[in-house]
Amino acid sequence: MNPSDIPDDLEWRVSPSLVPYADSLAEMEARAIAVGTGEARELVWLLEHPPVYTAGTSADPAELIDARFPVFDAGRGGRYTYHGPGQRVGYLVLDLDKRGRDVRCFVHALENWLIATLGDFGIAARAESGRVGIWTGHGAGEAKIGAIGVRVKRWVTLHGFSVNLDPDLSHFGGIVPCGLPDFAVTSAAALGTPIGPREFDAALAERCPAFLAALRCARKPA
Repeated sequence: MNPSDIPDDLEWRVSPSLVPYADSLAEMEARAIAVGTGEARELVWLLEHPPVYTAGTSADPAELIDARFPVFDAGRGGRYTYHGPGQRVGYLVLDLDKRGRDVRCFVHALENWLIATLGDFGIAARAESGRVGIWTGHGAGEAKIGAIGVRVKRWVTLHGFSVNLDPDLSHFGGIVPCGLPDFAVTSAAALGTPIGPREFDAALAERCPAFLAALRCARKPA
């Protein structure tokens, strides 16, 4: 898949089969170095993993309840999260040195990209102050549908987001997702809005130029 509206200086990659987590981590690290030295294009990589738990830099071991799947130290921000089939994971290797050295702006633009894309399918999603991620519903029906965890190394981004299209939600039971025990996890399918990965990828691609443009909010006048 190579959407025509994606800039030429950015690689848009979609992996058709499950990618082992360790392989993606090594690929991201190598690509970030190459992007930082100008030897490679920036990257947006969409994929799925075999079931795995990943620990961010703020992970509390007490929140790993049942290590039923392999556990990896991710090196990103945040706490424990789950990745697995039916969940769209997006890794972003972007050069913030040229796009604007503002991590808050980057995260805010990323949130808005996912919220707008879910909105294209009729899912009303939002960000919540003090709670990282993408949320739906209110009151007893409030739940998390997407996670965000990023790392910035020498102004090059790594990691990114995950959105629950139709994963096995019981797999989240082995952890306290993102350190938030009082909130449920949901998916597009559980909300009655099934979304295939190709459909979701296409909607992300259509909104990608707007996401990249939003990063300009961090640029200072010359």
